[in-house]
Amino acid sequence: MSAGKPFTLKKFATFCAVAACLSLQPLMATNTHASTPINFTLDWRFEGPSAPFLMALDKGYFAEEGLSVTIDSGNGSSGAVTRVATGAYDMALADFNALVEYSADNPDSGIQAVYMLYNHTPAAVFTLKESGIDTPADLAGKTLAAPVFDAGRKAWPAFAAHNGLAVDAVSWQSVDPAIRETLLARRQVDGITGFYFTSLLNLEARGVALDQITVMPYSEFGVSLYGNAIIASEALLADNPEAVAGFTRAFNKALIETIQDPEAAVKYVSSRDGLVDEALELRRLKLALDAQVITEETLAEGLGAVTFDRLEQSIAEAVSSFGLESTPDAAELFNASLLPERSSRSIPR
Repeated sequence: MSAGKPFTLKKFATFCAVAACLSLQPLMATNTHASTPINFTLDWRFEGPSAPFLMALDKGYFAEEGLSVTIDSGNGSSGAVTRVATGAYDMALADFNALVEYSADNPDSGIQAVYMLYNHTPAAVFTLKESGIDTPADLAGKTLAAPVFDAGRKAWPAFAAHNGLAVDAVSWQSVDPAIRETLLARRQVDGITGFYFTSLLNLEARGVALDQITVMPYSEFGVSLYGNAIIASEALLADNPEAVAGFTRAFNKALIETIQDPEAAVKYVSSRDGLVDEALELRRLKLALDAQVITEETLAEGLGAVTFDRLEQSIAEAVSSFGLESTPDAAELFNASLLPERSSRSIPR
């Protein structure tokens, strides 16, 4: 410092501020540029219900949590669980019951559900009103069509048990998902099983008026099964649980916004896949929200949560329906510690 240029208080304050900024630069760079990569797979195609995932990505909610997330479409829940188990993906959206099945056969997989998106299984039986099949009892002796991996078909024993039917009360026709609703629309089978918000709209698209369809949602006929959940790999949970917690926080934020404004949310789906019918996917999204996401339980417990008494019952129903040889521990399959704070999971009214 040269003579004749006194180091004034103002200059000293400026010097300290610059020094502070320089000392923070490495930390700021770390927070800005270092991010945790997460490969995430959906259970199915890019459709209305995938809106909150795509919103969280496009609006930067994952990035705010220090995550670099990629989202791919899927080809079924069993495949999604397997992708996580093999390490091909870090996290996924999958039917919780597919996780139960995988964990029963692979007890050391370490995969856990960390956010229960669908509070009820979307599985349902669909018939045409003209057939006179209006109740579960009317299904006895009938033929139902579904893929062998369909959630409703696999959980049929639980539906049958709750409604006084023998497991073999119906005959099954194994079909590709693409023609399931077509067979019912053409009256070639008596009924089908499928996800509520999928098969209902598919039947309408094939010329069946909604008021001519009888729907028997499993959740309204005694079945306790939970539905789709966000799952995470053993490696990610062990090495970086905060990344998983950050993912659920970002997703939860987007889900709240989706509930508040589904019309805006569904645009993230159409921007990802320009071939989707935005109006149709908006209807699908609203059906999923109203039937599977916003329930008495989630209104009481908050989004993403479970009640462990029901979770144990859900697991027991899956084990019985699937004919599994062991029953996974509920506490090992659902990790509630990585959910966002309860106050942030309240459903907006």
